[in-house]
Amino acid sequence: MGLGGLTGCAKESDETPGAKPTGATAGPRLVRLKPEAAAAAGVEVRPVARGAFRIHRDFPATVQPNKNKLAEVTTLVRGRATDVYVDVGADVQGGALLAKLYSSDLGLAQSTYLKTAAKLHESELAYERAKSLFEDKAISLAELQKREAEVKSARAEAREARDRLQVLGLHEPDIQRLDREHRIQSSVSISAPFAGRVIARNLAKGEVVETHHELFTVADLSEVWVVANIPEKDVHLIRRDQKVEIRLAAYPQEVFQGTITYVGDVLDPATRTMQLRVTAPNRGGRLKPEMFATVRVYTNTVPDALTVPMASVQRDQGQAFVFVQTEPGLFEMRAVQLGDESEDVVRVSNGLREGELLVVKGAFALKSEADKHKLEEVR
Repeated sequence: MGLGGLTGCAKESDETPGAKPTGATAGPRLVRLKPEAAAAAGVEVRPVARGAFRIHRDFPATVQPNKNKLAEVTTLVRGRATDVYVDVGADVQGGALLAKLYSSDLGLAQSTYLKTAAKLHESELAYERAKSLFEDKAISLAELQKREAEVKSARAEAREARDRLQVLGLHEPDIQRLDREHRIQSSVSISAPFAGRVIARNLAKGEVVETHHELFTVADLSEVWVVANIPEKDVHLIRRDQKVEIRLAAYPQEVFQGTITYVGDVLDPATRTMQLRVTAPNRGGRLKPEMFATVRVYTNTVPDALTVPMASVQRDQGQAFVFVQTEPGLFEMRAVQLGDESEDVVRVSNGLREGELLVVKGAFALKSEADKHKLEEVR
């Protein structure tokens, strides 16, 4: 029987066994309990009050590294790992040595560079001699031009060899050392690009690596991203630079703060959701990548809303109702229309008045009592 067809059935707590509830005329459905029975059932009442009601929406999310502060460390040359100095979880400073490789390709490139430098030096000396001989009319103009062309060709080869070294990762101090010492070094140092934590390592000693291999992942986890997917119907609630709350299953009693730094421009056609990115400080590194989280977005505040605890609301065949104490020991089963929920309270748009005594605890026990009356009426 739905609430719309309920009849009055106030039950005296001292009725004889088998007696039918009193008040068979149409009217509000009532439940009567003696004070000691109500206390035993844990029934508590509180006046219905109005107040500020802040509406929010919760969206499932995951913690991810801040990709603006994350680097996939690779190598510019093919080689074999001779030493690996760090493991996953290590905190490193910018420029810290992560590993060393032996690269025959790098050694060959340095050798080529030294040969082209020697060839250039030789051709420049030959050109200077040719200019002197030409001034003394000892050689022809054609011979001088030939020596000049050889210098230009040697310079082009030297520039190409130097550029090759730079492509392979040698910096200017390294090339200057090579010019000065003429000593080939085939070892390649793999260094951290900035201070952070090694969150992935894909390199073992003795392993041969190619230029497309990702050897390490270094992340600065002082800030993280919390990425959520927003249903299409809630897109209008989201704006950039909005402050939000982050809640994690790992820390159920804590609330973390973050700021929306990215709002997607295109919805996923399959899920009809929009991606949202929150940037959050990560003091102490407690927010771990891939943790499940909830992003709570607060919307507008209703200044004078009538709200009741969620625990006071019961349901019967899809209809929400509450119990209102009309006099000591007598409770009316009242149908209500509900609105938005927030935390453990819900807004009531119709069915209650401010100041009425609402059952905030023990409502389920009263519902059980009312359901018992309905069974007796059917009989």
